[in-house]
Amino acid sequence: MASPSPAAKTERLLNLVICLLYTRQPLSKARIRDAVPQYGEAASDEAFDRMFERDKDELRELGIPLRMEPLDAFFDDETGYRIDRREYALPELSFEPDEFAVLGLASRTWQQASLAGAAATALRKLEAAEVERDVNSLVGLEPRVSTTEPAFNTVKDAVLRRQAIGFAYRKAGGDSTPRRLQPWGVANWHGRWYVTGFDLDRDAPRVFRLGRIDGAVKRVGKPGAYDVPADHDPVAMIDGTESTPPAEAVVLVHEGAGNTLRRRAKLADQDESGTRLVLDFTDPGAFADEIAGFGPAVRVLSPPELVDQVVWRLRGALNRNGDA
Repeated sequence: MASPSPAAKTERLLNLVICLLYTRQPLSKARIRDAVPQYGEAASDEAFDRMFERDKDELRELGIPLRMEPLDAFFDDETGYRIDRREYALPELSFEPDEFAVLGLASRTWQQASLAGAAATALRKLEAAEVERDVNSLVGLEPRVSTTEPAFNTVKDAVLRRQAIGFAYRKAGGDSTPRRLQPWGVANWHGRWYVTGFDLDRDAPRVFRLGRIDGAVKRVGKPGAYDVPADHDPVAMIDGTESTPPAEAVVLVHEGAGNTLRRRAKLADQDESGTRLVLDFTDPGAFADEIAGFGPAVRVLSPPELVDQVVWRLRGALNRNGDA
């Protein structure tokens, strides 16, 4: 029989740890075999015993405090297993301010606590067997990337399938044009999601920001119809495309508003109409999004192309509210 893949083995060990952390009382080998799905697939009792013994040794080598205890306090003829949460838990940690900042950014990606797949199945089996649960012992983590772009899931699926897509793409000035793309990768760069790929209409590699895709993304090719270049680096490609010299904007900010803009301003001049700020920006779309978020409290005076982008966003918001 072929050896399990490293990923399958890791999943089995993780499920075993979750199973043993779940309970306050030691579990017999029979209950562990029933709870951990991979053990239930063993061809025989002997195969399970060999797998379980190897897994116990690996957990101990990893420093996980696996305990062997009698199943019955009055009889020690059968051994059970559990992991003491107090020994397993990390000591109290302290972080510097910059480390807290990094953790804060990470927490925006890890959005939801839950258990999935085989681990959840194991816990349901233990609950059905009325095993007493240690309610403080488990924290399930499922990585979920939070995005606001409606096109994200369809584009991501097309990247995985290597399937061409078609969509309407809005330029910086606000006009949309149809595009066809063989997507190579999706990546986040400076807080924005992008798709890289080969533009079938321009016959060249291109980068598109997902936030500028208008309407639905359509699949226009068959899965597996092309190959992604082996040396493709989506972040490097996005960086090379999106890195532009900073431009200068002048905005008028009402009193008591736009504090984030005030802090970044190079110059500030106040009069009866408000405060005129001079700021540098490199991403017109992102900057237009930020300014539009202030509503009527902030008005762009220059450059004209930035004015157009902010007006386009505010009109779109007004139209959506009118349709609601």
